[in-house]
Amino acid sequence: MNRFTDSRLFVWLVYLILGLIAIYFLLMLKPLIVTVYAFLKAVLGPFVIAMIISYVLNPVVSLLHERRVPRTIAVLLIYAVFCAVITVLLLNLIPMLIGQMQELNRHLPELSMRAQDIVTDINNTSFLPGGFRDGVSKMLIGIEKSASEALLSFVNNIGAVLNAVFIAFIIPFLAFYILKDFEVFERAVITYVPRSHRKNTVRLLKDIDNALGSYIRGQFVVCLIVGVLAYGGYLIIGMPYSLLLASIVAITNIIPYLGPFFGAAPALLMASTISLKMMILVAVVNTLCQILESNIISPQVVGRTLHLHPLLIIFALLAGGEIAGIPGMILAVPIFAACKVVIQHIFAYYVRRKII
Repeated sequence: MNRFTDSRLFVWLVYLILGLIAIYFLLMLKPLIVTVYAFLKAVLGPFVIAMIISYVLNPVVSLLHERRVPRTIAVLLIYAVFCAVITVLLLNLIPMLIGQMQELNRHLPELSMRAQDIVTDINNTSFLPGGFRDGVSKMLIGIEKSASEALLSFVNNIGAVLNAVFIAFIIPFLAFYILKDFEVFERAVITYVPRSHRKNTVRLLKDIDNALGSYIRGQFVVCLIVGVLAYGGYLIIGMPYSLLLASIVAITNIIPYLGPFFGAAPALLMASTISLKMMILVAVVNTLCQILESNIISPQVVGRTLHLHPLLIIFALLAGGEIAGIPGMILAVPIFAACKVVIQHIFAYYVRRKII
């Protein structure tokens, strides 16, 4: 009996049973967890966005501060430049985006009819089974209904728009105070760490910054460049709603591996209602954008990689998407990379202790 209880198999069985019990209790508490998560998401969401913005802008503020510019003045200078650029862009882009979304909403029934005609022509000249044809028709009807409802809710839902405006208004203030007192927060965190662990903690934070710094800051620039390239390509081939579709390409490009497919899908669906030639041209434009992004833009802008295996990245994307949707997929890879650094430091710490 003692031989069995002391065996490694018995220990792993105990861990497995405890893990299953923990999963069972988590499932029982799922409604409470979902409620708490929704509350924390609504309250802490602006703070998380402000922290990301502060992390991206902090090197510029620190550079100005090293040149004897007071930190508050440095933040205000960056804000002035940023606000001027954003104001110019918004004044020119927002009316175009709203106009294209309204026009798209008006033409959705017509586009759906074109798509159904194309599918009907294909079905009449192909060997596709009847069930597949019915499924394609139902999918097109569902896409039209979902897209129309999404556009109408975005344009007409005053409450959601006001809430988004309020969050967009408060985030710059949060980012300002975080940037202004960034070094104070760093010192405050270190003071709460026991003196014997401060050196290891500082090294851990530096490793996390080295792993994430160029990736997070570079991804914003890469997405902007890819969006501009897609917009130019769509204009050249005569794609309707080019600005709206290129914006989707730019936003989704921040998601590794899956982002380019998400970004190209709406343009391909739109192109399918025009002609087969337009679909091929859209596919060529998106392919060229991704070739330039993966071989030229990202290596030059982002530089170092996160040193994560593609399988781990896909796992992180699936987990992030399940937990928080598109925002979860965007944040999944940086969070996963930071956790990897933390785990490596923990293992290294215990290995050193075992050797000593």
